[in-house]
Amino acid sequence: MTTGAQDQRFAGKVAIVTGASRGIGLAIAERLVADGAKVCITARKADALAEAVESLGGAENAIFSAGAADDLAHQDETVAATLDAFGRIDFLVNNTGINPTYGRMIDVDLGAAEKTLRVNVIAAIAWAQKVYHTWMESHGGAIVNVASVGGLKPAPGIGVYGASKSALIHVTEELAVELGPEIRVNAVAPAVVKTKFASALYEGREEEVAAAYPLKRLGVPDDIGSVVAFLLSDDAAWMTGQTLVIDGGLTLTGGV
Repeated sequence: MTTGAQDQRFAGKVAIVTGASRGIGLAIAERLVADGAKVCITARKADALAEAVESLGGAENAIFSAGAADDLAHQDETVAATLDAFGRIDFLVNNTGINPTYGRMIDVDLGAAEKTLRVNVIAAIAWAQKVYHTWMESHGGAIVNVASVGGLKPAPGIGVYGASKSALIHVTEELAVELGPEIRVNAVAPAVVKTKFASALYEGREEEVAAAYPLKRLGVPDDIGSVVAFLLSDDAAWMTGQTLVIDGGLTLTGGV
């Protein structure tokens, strides 16, 4: 959480953050609220979202919309609810991501691969379309997509997930070209962050995994929230189409 002059840098601004009932998404929402924004958070489970809204300070600061990220009707309902509650949508953070498969890409279940691409890539495009046509086209704004270091180079075992995040990075660049100058579009690419989503990658061997990182620790959700807030802020006003790697130095050593 920030203190001092930056506390209200997002005063009067409104954000939609997908996949934000916990983990990275909730940390992003927390940082935006701490900096003065109002937020609408989404995820599948209403109970978890309701708890998250309370942790964000209640209805004065946040609302929630429960549903599947790739459900077009849910997207429409979320945009409408956000405009009804707060009157505008300045920021979109596409954080929702799934990784239902592990193993060689050559053996992957094609249904699972299709679902991964639909949620991680197509849904991000759809959310951008919704906020663009309802608000940002006329008023401007900023979008941040949450990619992964797995999208930067081959990552054995999570190839389909990596391919989806690589595609999301390209989507970020494409939208940046199409939507400037009124709308900036950037991305972040985290390495392993200590969340329930990533627990299989480090649980029971965190010290061993962290040893490969020059900073000798895994990420925590706040590490991502602070950088996303930077990219949405005027401090990043001359940045678009960029993917900021947040990895504790892991990719410097050849790791993913």
